[in-house]
Amino acid sequence: MNASASTPAVSEADALPALAHLPVQVATVEGAAVRQQARQDVLAAEVPVSLVFNGIAHAVMMATPRDLEDFALGFALSEGILDDAAQCYGIEVRSLAAAEAGLPPGVDAVEVQLEVATRAFERLKDRRRSLAGRTGCGVCGVESFAGLDLDLPRRPAPAWIGRVDLPTVLHAFAQLAPRQALNAEAGAIHAAAWASADGALAEVLEDVGRHNALDKLIGRLARAGRLGEPGFVLMTSRGSHELVRKCARVGIAAMATISAPTAMGVRMAELCGLTLWGLCRAPRGVLYAAPASPGS
Repeated sequence: MNASASTPAVSEADALPALAHLPVQVATVEGAAVRQQARQDVLAAEVPVSLVFNGIAHAVMMATPRDLEDFALGFALSEGILDDAAQCYGIEVRSLAAAEAGLPPGVDAVEVQLEVATRAFERLKDRRRSLAGRTGCGVCGVESFAGLDLDLPRRPAPAWIGRVDLPTVLHAFAQLAPRQALNAEAGAIHAAAWASADGALAEVLEDVGRHNALDKLIGRLARAGRLGEPGFVLMTSRGSHELVRKCARVGIAAMATISAPTAMGVRMAELCGLTLWGLCRAPRGVLYAAPASPGS
């Protein structure tokens, strides 16, 4: 991964709102009676986002319609469509009314057009498949075991990896909640964050899908030329295998999650040489996977 890749040109149309305000009835049991009260609730938006490469639709993901340029670039990098951010020449985001997208009334959508290098596009065409992404799933549409794309090379541990210890991880998590602006209003929204090797929080990206949030973070780092810097990812989710795979593919050396990992997530971290912390809730955390020593 070339951390000094130039930022692709971006043209973004008026975005769909990331939050929805809906009228609801709140029911409360009071003795033998039920009291109802009308109010407005704030809910997370979840819209279909079509990722289109050089005019060819590749994937439709359900995502929060914010930071979609970062999302598209991060998805392309973490899924191996692009080797480097410099292979993306431009990104254009366009909102689509439900009728234009062929969707039910009220279900508006977003189309993200990416212009990519010929080499990357030819590789994409060779392995193109129909992919329908859902909020809780990162590998929908895979047709064979090989399609899981689990065979990633093991990366040497960087010299600084020992600094990502429990106090550092918990210090980073302590800074996270105040910066989850969408989740504070609506709940049900994951965050992916980037912290330096000393635990200082630098970036926070939010989405209804944990893997979407991570792709947004990866795209943000790639556009800023920061993927090669010492640091680690924080996730407000479990440590599932696709999150480990995405980190490993772009050279991220460590990840910490607020919930437990899956067994496959731990195994993927072991195979890739990624440091994996889980159940990070002060004052404790669990180290599930770590390289034996720097450079091993």
